Amino acid sequence: MDKTVASAAEAVADIGDGATLAVGGFGLCGVPAVLIDALHTQGTTNLHVASNNCGVGEMGLGKLLHAHRIARMTASYIGDNREFARQYLAGELEVELIPQGTLAERLRAAGVGIPAFYTPAGGGTLVETGGIPWRYDTEGHVVASSPPRPTAEFTVDGVTRTYVLEQAFFADFALVRAIKGDRHGNLVFHRAARNFNPVAAMAGRVAIAEVEELVEVGALDPDEVHLPGVFVHRVLPLTPEQAADKPIEKRTLRDLT
Repeated sequence: MDKTVASAAEAVADIGDGATLAVGGFGLCGVPAVLIDALHTQGTTNLHVASNNCGVGEMGLGKLLHAHRIARMTASYIGDNREFARQYLAGELEVELIPQGTLAERLRAAGVGIPAFYTPAGGGTLVETGGIPWRYDTEGHVVASSPPRPTAEFTVDGVTRTYVLEQAFFADFALVRAIKGDRHGNLVFHRAARNFNPVAAMAGRVAIAEVEELVEVGALDPDEVHLPGVFVHRVLPLTPEQAADKPIEKRTLRDLT
């Protein structure tokens, strides 16, 4: 089945207001920027997004954030995104911060049909007991916070610990970026871009991938494929200019003279 689409606008056309998204990328590595730009142009709003972070400045998801298109963000890292912090503290954005490994597993679990799982991450903290502020009002009062998590005791390697129950993150759509892919949706990711893109794609009921290099079916060695096409529904081949547009989060230069 040929899953390629002709344009980014076509790829995201059915993502409506209030949709839940799983978005790949790690920092600015492997961010599906072309699909995000198309979603911004389309005007979709009130989005609930799960991603490692929310972009840098107005790059990546930061473009949707600055346009106030994101209503709720599930993430593990805020970084240097001052607008993210400002919207959160001003009551304009609901934020669920969770451990990074837990976020990855919540996405992966959704992809394999596991509705919930136990993890030791967050045990004995506010992750377990609840009370992490999710939303403030304009006066700085907490109006929504994380609930207590169910727990259970498990003995692993002779050590009994408290494990916290976490629910999988099932998304309406997933947006990811691959360095290489074929028309059937088999994808290959490059280095750090592999951190969250595969599991984000797995979590989406409809997964949309922008691909830097489109190859013919059969050109990829099966051992080379990081995500099989069964998880991918649409493939957007990028132009050489789009594929080459990769901003650097922090540029550090040394004087070699």
